[in-house]
Amino acid sequence: MVRKMTVPPMQLVEEDGFGTQMCAVMEDLGSITIKRAQVPEPLEGEVRIRVKWVGICGSDLEVYRGAREPEFISYPTRLGHEVAGVIDKVGENVIGLKEGDHVALRYVWGAFAEYVCCSPFAVKVLPKDFPLIEGSLIEVLPPLLHTAERAEISPNKNVLIMGQGVSGLAMTQVINLFSPRNLVVTDLFDEKLELARKYGATHTYKLPTSDTKTMDVVGKDFPDGFDVVIPCLLEGSGMVDAIDAAAQNGRIVMYGCIGTSHKPIDFFKVHKKRLDILSTEPKRDIDNRRFFDEGLRLVMDGLINTKETITHIFPLEKIEEAFKLRNQRSGDTIHVMIDCEVNSSDAK
Repeated sequence: MVRKMTVPPMQLVEEDGFGTQMCAVMEDLGSITIKRAQVPEPLEGEVRIRVKWVGICGSDLEVYRGAREPEFISYPTRLGHEVAGVIDKVGENVIGLKEGDHVALRYVWGAFAEYVCCSPFAVKVLPKDFPLIEGSLIEVLPPLLHTAERAEISPNKNVLIMGQGVSGLAMTQVINLFSPRNLVVTDLFDEKLELARKYGATHTYKLPTSDTKTMDVVGKDFPDGFDVVIPCLLEGSGMVDAIDAAAQNGRIVMYGCIGTSHKPIDFFKVHKKRLDILSTEPKRDIDNRRFFDEGLRLVMDGLINTKETITHIFPLEKIEEAFKLRNQRSGDTIHVMIDCEVNSSDAK
C-alpha cells in the first residue's frame, strides 16, 4: 500500500515552559491560532526536525476557507507541509540520516510548529550550502514531475496550464522542459503572467474574473482546444472549464481542482471528446522518492526557480496575519513563508 500524508501527533499543553514549543492549530474555518505543545521525541525509526521554513500552500488555504469536504479534513486540525529544516535528533535504528542534516520534507502535514517527527521516507537531505528557504518548495515538485510524465507531452502538442499561483508557476517551469509546441497559461493577474512568460510560457491570457470561461478568452487563437490541460486551481468546479478547454482525444491531468465540484460535470462531454482524466500523486513509494530526487536536482541545476515566487515572510507567531494575506487574491502575493524558528530557551 502506498504511503499517505500523515499529521504527526502533537500533545497540546496549557502553559509554556521547558520542553514546550509553539505550534499553529486551526480550530474552525478562517481561524488559525498559536498554541503550546510538548516538543515531540522521535520514536524508533523516526527523526526529529527543527523546522525553519514552511510555505502556505493552496491546500492549506482550501482548509482555511472550508473548501475541503469533511471526509478530507475535520477541525481542529494542523496545517503546513512545504517544509525545510534541520534534523536535531535521530531515533533508534535510523541509518544514513544524522543530526545537523539540512532537509526538505514531503508527506508530512501539521508542520507549522517548531519541531515535528517523521520517518526517513518523508526526508530529503539538502546540500548545506543550499538556502533552506528555497528548499521548502521542493516538496511540490514530485507531483509536478509526475503530472508532466502522465501528460505524455511531445513537441507537437499544445498544453494549457490553468492558474499561475505558487504551484502553477512551478508547473510552467517543469512543463517547459518537456518542450510542447505551445505552452499556454491563464491567470487573473498581470504580475503572475509576466513571471510565466519568463518561465517559458509561449502564450499568456488574463482572465477578467474567476468565473470567466477559458475558451471565451483563448478560443480565438486555439479554437480546437488543447491536447493537454493541467488545472492548477483550488476549486473543484474548475474541472468543468478544463473539460471545455480540452481538445478531442485530449488529456486532463488534475494537479489542481481536487476538491468538490459545486457545478454539474457533463460526463457525456468527457465521453464524446474521448478524454483521459488522470490524477497526479505517485502510486508507488519508489516513484515518490525518484521524483523527490529529480526535483531537487532540477532546482540545484538552476532549471526550476523556487526563490523568485516568495513574496512575503512572517514569523510563526503571526501566522494568522499571514493566512489572511494569503487568502486575498492579488497579483503581488504569491508564496507566503512562515519562519518557524523561535528564539526562546523554553522551546529548546
